[in-house]
Amino acid sequence: MDQIQNNVGIVTIGRNEGERLKRCLNSLSGKIAHMVYVDSGSTDGSGDFARSLNVDVVELDMTKPFSMARGRNAGAKRLLELQPELKYIHFVDGDCEVVPEWIPTAFAYLEAHPDVWVVCGRRRERFPENSIYNMMCDIEWNSPVGEAKSCGGDALMRAEAFQSVGGFEEALIAGEEPELCLRLRKAGGKIQRLDAEMTLHDANILQFKPWWKRNLRGGYGASDVIERLKSTTPREEIPFFSLVKSAPVWSIGWLAVTVLPGLMHPLLCLPGLGLWGLQSFRIAKSVESRAAGFKQAWIYGIFTLIGKWPQWLGILKYRRDLKSGKVITLIEYK
Repeated sequence: MDQIQNNVGIVTIGRNEGERLKRCLNSLSGKIAHMVYVDSGSTDGSGDFARSLNVDVVELDMTKPFSMARGRNAGAKRLLELQPELKYIHFVDGDCEVVPEWIPTAFAYLEAHPDVWVVCGRRRERFPENSIYNMMCDIEWNSPVGEAKSCGGDALMRAEAFQSVGGFEEALIAGEEPELCLRLRKAGGKIQRLDAEMTLHDANILQFKPWWKRNLRGGYGASDVIERLKSTTPREEIPFFSLVKSAPVWSIGWLAVTVLPGLMHPLLCLPGLGLWGLQSFRIAKSVESRAAGFKQAWIYGIFTLIGKWPQWLGILKYRRDLKSGKVITLIEYK
């Protein structure tokens, strides 16, 4: 345990997370000596609660553009100012509770595998039964075990490697983790997803509107990542390329081949409807092993296709903003 205390530091980010932040910090308090909480304009006393646990607090200047990447970078900078000899930084979002066994497991793996620079595990939704949208997040988090191309917001990273590539790209509205992991892999490191419980996440997406905005942000952020990487990275290695490619196909493209023929005769829209059903079924089969049964998987497939519409709108918004020179850095969905 002393090895972990001496070598691992925590960076947590959040804004008005309330009880979720309390669960997050309490799951780490007393187990990790070096902790930094980065607050982005909370009004619920989050900073004071963190200080009550002897957590160092960084309060971001909210007059400057905010992004989760900026918050994580600020936390890492402060952590290494306080403890410059730290070997590892564990990033965790403020709406996540860290499972007790996780950090010892992740620490031991990195100690034994010097070629691995980032390690992550299983993030689960705390209340997947509360909504379709929470359930979809839980399936989304259940990514394959083994060597991976990227991690999510919760991960243990080698501090030296993180610093060597310049940390997160602060201008990104979303997708900052895959973009960082791409640079780490280009520099020679590996990303590993372990078959181990890591965090409990509380998405708390209970209505259609925030889910729609989350997908809109996804389309916007994906477009931004691609725009920044397209001149330096082969297309097949760019994160989110398939998302940006498929969104217009299954939104405006599908509408064109379904509704327009249907205006001439109702039966002519049947092939398009059948194609949509077949694609949702195909997606369902691809995630069935990650879901609690085929019913959940098919709901995931159906809503994945519905989500192509807000993703396409996010792509269009990004293209418009890029043309005007006003690319934004925050789209809130809850």
